Amino acid sequence: MFISLQIIQIILSITLIVLILLQGKGAGLGGIFGGDGGVYRTKRGVEKTLHQATIGLSLLFFVLALVTVAISA
Repeated sequence: MFISLQIIQIILSITLIVLILLQGKGAGLGGIFGGDGGVYRTKRGVEKTLHQATIGLSLLFFVLALVTVAISA
């Protein structure tokens, strides 16, 4: 069971990386240096779905990591 949890965690981490990279049409590194100041815009369509999926998968990854640590201890 421990090995299967680790495999699921690897799959979730790769999926999270892909989802985060797909959201890269924002400010990027320009936001660090003050580019694209205070423009607020709402997320719609695919962008909103990617954002919600990223939050959901990150929570699932966190809970799975806690379960894996609890099982291994």
